[in-house]
Amino acid sequence: MDPTPAPASTPRLQAVGVRVRARLETVDITVGAGEVHALIGPNGSGKSTLLAVLAGDLVPDAGTVAIDGQAVTQRDARTWARRRAVLAQETPMAFPFSVRDVVAWGRLPWRGTPQQADDDTIITSLIDEQGLSDVLERPVTSLSGGERARVHLARVLAQRAPVLLLDEADAALDLAGQAHLDDAVRRRRDAGDAIVIVGHDIGRLAAVADSATLLARGCVVAQGSADDTLRAETLTQAYGVSVSTAMAQGRRIYWSGE
Repeated sequence: MDPTPAPASTPRLQAVGVRVRARLETVDITVGAGEVHALIGPNGSGKSTLLAVLAGDLVPDAGTVAIDGQAVTQRDARTWARRRAVLAQETPMAFPFSVRDVVAWGRLPWRGTPQQADDDTIITSLIDEQGLSDVLERPVTSLSGGERARVHLARVLAQRAPVLLLDEADAALDLAGQAHLDDAVRRRRDAGDAIVIVGHDIGRLAAVADSATLLARGCVVAQGSADDTLRAETLTQAYGVSVSTAMAQGRRIYWSGE
């Protein structure tokens, strides 16, 4: 069972006046239920810093972050884990836990609640969705980088938190893994989650995102719908190189240079 949906008038995720000294200028972000929001920009633009603030893992020098209208500072760690799930760029594994064990960790926040009854169903469905059935009992430490990435994506999705934060989740994935990721994002959007994705593949993000924030040097260059934000002129301004865009087979593609 998924968490209770937020009232239609309340943003799932809202950041107001967020600032982190020397890394991020004043940023506002609102992400509603059933919305995918992309954070895009060159290396060092502040994307991961902003995501860490949204996750409650980094306390900003100014500004507030709220989920379903409640400030992150008002929640204990276990409750917070039920409201937002975070997939970091890297999740080191030093011990040979099995694939199933790692995916099952995502259900720990629900231990002792009525939702614990859904554990086996959720874990099994995510293992199947991410194509992990053949490696179910293998140690995660024995898997390829792409396989480990899919395991950790399944773990995060198992939390069934209404806010999902993904930091370069596609970095180690091949084409099949990227397809699994995109399908998972669409399913969670359809379930009413607010999803924030950090990434560098602008074309893929443009295809899945409803809205976007384009950052450069810690500042917002453009923000709004994905179509309005990810335009050639704004991307050129953010990246400092000439960016062109065109439609191909129903999808927008991007490239640098003349």
